[in-house]
Amino acid sequence: MLKKLMSGVVLSFLVFSGAEALEKIKLGVDGGPHEEIAEVVQKIAAEKGLEIELVLFADFILPNAALADGDIDVNSFQHLPYMENMMKDRGYKLKSIGNTVLMPMGAYSKKVRSPEEIQEGMVVAIPNDPSNGGRALLLLQDNGLISLDPAQGLLPTVLDITENRLSLKFVELDAAQMVRAIEDTDLSIITTNYAVESGLVPARDAFLIESNKSPYVNIIAVREGEEDRPEFKILVESYQNDTIKKFVDEKYKGAIVSAW
Repeated sequence: MLKKLMSGVVLSFLVFSGAEALEKIKLGVDGGPHEEIAEVVQKIAAEKGLEIELVLFADFILPNAALADGDIDVNSFQHLPYMENMMKDRGYKLKSIGNTVLMPMGAYSKKVRSPEEIQEGMVVAIPNDPSNGGRALLLLQDNGLISLDPAQGLLPTVLDITENRLSLKFVELDAAQMVRAIEDTDLSIITTNYAVESGLVPARDAFLIESNKSPYVNIIAVREGEEDRPEFKILVESYQNDTIKKFVDEKYKGAIVSAW
């Protein structure tokens, strides 16, 4: 009898206090830093009444496909040029609702320690997806190693190289294979998430690295038309705060930086 009475009291409290069950969304991320940051976001969001289920993906293709298909509600793993290219190629209708962090791309090598040591005919591994491949080429251009057709903007390919004074040879590989490519090529240009996951420290180990003026800031993406869902406002607030900034600064020591 007492148990029933107490249950009734709890139920009445929930009804009259306006308390509600937590909202819930599925957030898609890839492994490494994005997953680690999202785990902290998950705790912050829970305090704000939002339950986040993290859905882990092993590559860069599936998170946008899952978002477009409705299997997840939102993802956080990519920069805007990559998303825009995926939308163009696959017809996805996605929208950025906020910035998260910048993960500077860097060049790594077992044979080269500075741009001056790069020799004629060396083999350079770059990611085979258009946005990160273009990003790698732009990094080389920024350091005076090649020149690119400016008409291609942020999405140049090896076919858009207009000057290659050292006759560098390019190998295009899946982004997840770039760390292993360090052993088989002269230099490998790697996205920071895969570099950090493998134990590399970009600020220490990369002999070329993007500046903080890079346009490749990572974003939170949702389906077009759903940008105003109240859950997403909480999600963005949970990413863009001093707790996350402190976590990123202490965890990644400048290899990843807050970008809002």
